[in-house]
Amino acid sequence: MKLLSRCTRLGVSAFLLLALAAACAPSAIQERAAEPPAAIVAATETAGSEPAATVITPSVPAQAAAAATPPPAELTAANPANPQPTAAATPAVANPTVEPTSQPAVAVPPSEPTPVAEPPQAAELAGISAWINSEPLTLQQLRGQVVLIDFWTYTCVNCIRTFPYLKLWHSRYADDGLVILGIHTPEFEFEKDYDNVRQATVDNGILWPVAQDNDFATWGAYNNRYWPAKYLIDRDGVVRYTHFGEGKYAETEEQIRELLADAGADLSDDLELPTDQLLDPSFVNRADAIVTPELYAGYQRNVQSLLFGQDPYIIQMDYYQSSDAVVEFDAPAALQPHFIYFHGSWAVGPEQITHARATADHADYIALNYSAKSVNAVLTSAAGDDYRVRVTLDGEYLTAENRGADIQIGDDGESYLLVNEPRLYEIVNNPAYTMGKELRLSSNSADFSLFAFTFGVYQDGP
Repeated sequence: MKLLSRCTRLGVSAFLLLALAAACAPSAIQERAAEPPAAIVAATETAGSEPAATVITPSVPAQAAAAATPPPAELTAANPANPQPTAAATPAVANPTVEPTSQPAVAVPPSEPTPVAEPPQAAELAGISAWINSEPLTLQQLRGQVVLIDFWTYTCVNCIRTFPYLKLWHSRYADDGLVILGIHTPEFEFEKDYDNVRQATVDNGILWPVAQDNDFATWGAYNNRYWPAKYLIDRDGVVRYTHFGEGKYAETEEQIRELLADAGADLSDDLELPTDQLLDPSFVNRADAIVTPELYAGYQRNVQSLLFGQDPYIIQMDYYQSSDAVVEFDAPAALQPHFIYFHGSWAVGPEQITHARATADHADYIALNYSAKSVNAVLTSAAGDDYRVRVTLDGEYLTAENRGADIQIGDDGESYLLVNEPRLYEIVNNPAYTMGKELRLSSNSADFSLFAFTFGVYQDGP
């Protein structure tokens, strides 16, 4: 009933939903069983949230030692109508406050002390298909050194925002015994390609070892559910600190320094700790500010959202005819905020939507009404050929003041993207946070493929 009432409010017919549930529920759940749940990225997508961090020490009780266990999926699900951070990753309070009663205290004879759990031993790397920047490594080989495992995937904007801090730690502490291991676990199929991942390490200046975890084996060994996620391991191979999402960079560096000192490193320097990225003041100062959450174009993610009672990312009913179908869309004049709309001929795929024909007048387009400072899109080429995407904001071309880093401005003022590799493209970077802006992307190419949109509200960066 929750699914039907929620989606009927959005205009989805009960008949369609029942058909989707009957036809797609078993297969959708089975297909996603070996992959992260649809909501794992959205849980860290809202900028300014307080991602979960856990310090694990040798004296922690068993309850706290298990705090890195991820929260239930339903507590981390994204909701475009209310994309605020949740506290789901915070561990439950082991000893809640007990209200005093009128009964007198009863003396309890001493008993054996409660056993103290040992910190968790780090799981060994598993199922690694390839290595970049390194020969194959194992945690056993790295005993005696401090290891920072970083789960990431190269089109994840949250991961990209952490790169400057990882670079800082690598440059500061590699000679003192810190080894950063990037575990690249792909969100999309094209992120499994070795050449794509290798190129991403070059483009982003990643110098530390990167292991391809294409089958989610190491991800599963750590019971991980987030991009990005960090696991800090001491010289004895014990997980001593975890952090999920962006932020808390000073705290993470303090933990790195403490474990390095324990391992015998000389850290007598007086280095300044990093600070978290600053939020845009226009966003901070608006009481009604909201950030459009990550939006997915693929059929699997949208159907899964419906099946689990969440708002989908697309609410045009024609979209749900079937996966791998070519659909003729008619976008409305007024767009509901925080949803993707299509106009013209588009091929609906499991992970992406692709322009289904070549045109000459930019008649077909993708549009959305968003609230954020910056907008990014994961784009690929269906045939591998380069193509141009025209970009407008509220019907006008972008300018030098609001264009993203990947936008070019033609001699005639046209603002466009040149899509020449499968990756995240920075499309818009407004001078300040803004609400209710209409973004439109169009291309005459039949190779135009969209996977996802992501949004930001930081002063700088995507």
